[in-house]
Amino acid sequence: MRLKHLFVLWIAFTSFYGQSQLSDGAMISIITCDSGQELYSSFGHSAFRVQDPARGIDWAYNYGTFNFNTPNFYGKFARGKLLYSLSVSKFSDFLFTYELENRWVKEQILALNREEKDALFRFLENNRLPENKDYKYDFLFDNCATKLPEILKKVLGNKLKFDDQHIKAQTTFRDLIHQNLFYNSWSSFGIDLALGSVIDVEAKPEEYMFLPYYVMQQMSHTNLANSPLVIRERTVLDYPNRNFNSTFGTSPLFWLLFLLFFTLAISYIDLRNGTRSRWLDFFLFLVTGLAGVLIFFLWFMTDHSSTANNFNILWAFPLNFIACYFLIRKDRIPTWMGKYILILLVLLGLTLILWIFQVQQFSPLISIVFATLGFRYALLYKYFTNSNPGLK
Repeated sequence: MRLKHLFVLWIAFTSFYGQSQLSDGAMISIITCDSGQELYSSFGHSAFRVQDPARGIDWAYNYGTFNFNTPNFYGKFARGKLLYSLSVSKFSDFLFTYELENRWVKEQILALNREEKDALFRFLENNRLPENKDYKYDFLFDNCATKLPEILKKVLGNKLKFDDQHIKAQTTFRDLIHQNLFYNSWSSFGIDLALGSVIDVEAKPEEYMFLPYYVMQQMSHTNLANSPLVIRERTVLDYPNRNFNSTFGTSPLFWLLFLLFFTLAISYIDLRNGTRSRWLDFFLFLVTGLAGVLIFFLWFMTDHSSTANNFNILWAFPLNFIACYFLIRKDRIPTWMGKYILILLVLLGLTLILWIFQVQQFSPLISIVFATLGFRYALLYKYFTNSNPGLK
């Protein structure tokens, strides 16, 4: 019986390692893909490609996939607990999406000897096994791009040397993110709202590689045993870089300016008539309160590393979600409302101080929000502290 078990193990061992041997003509390369229009594709994509014509192999190893059928998918995604996976597909199938969306795809063929190719191929094949393929995704430190240099270091060891001399100026994670986004877009505005001050630190040169473009750039400045790691670069799909600028009428700048001037106009009418527009106050407090609840959730109740220490919560104050109830009522306003408005004005000023001293960088569009809230809060404070307020 013991001999039978040993025989089965020997068959499994030889089968795995036999299938993990590549022929002399095999090639392994780094694939970098252009950014897309949707937010999830704005930063491009990276993958390994393994080609071995003698074995009929032309596969893409893609660390950027996840299963929509995962139980509680949206809850896990929001809380940063969704597992991403390594998937393997035919390279032609991998290219299909990029052909449809007219996104360029570039390839860097690696200068690996026979043993190094086999070692990398075995690693990838072992990593695709059901018990190994999943990993906990992190936008900055563990994604489809960071996986590639991480795996190369594991397989190639000390022979692999990253030269970061091509990076001339240090920049923050937030600035690196914005290199792939249009400032006057809802994507850019939303990211600046959701991500905290932890991304306003300078990224180390190796940390640039959370973005596929910098993985591609770094591979061109990497040596393996004192020789260039990349022996040849080529374009697989050739499309020009595109701009995805939205029309002004749908941009956040347009709608935030509209809100500012609408608030100023309504406030002027309120001042003239000695009244208070309850629905405007309800709207402003409801929206800022909901934004604050979201920021609180992302900061304290998720595993996202990039949403911590988010001082947007000072102006998007979660308790506004409760205060809006009192502001929409027709009966008398609570006596504490004036003090509460004063606290909001102080928090707004504190946010500006944090911005000035670069504790956290905020979206430039937030300045319009600050002007809107600051003016309305000042008006409400005057109303609620008046000895004979005519406002209900």
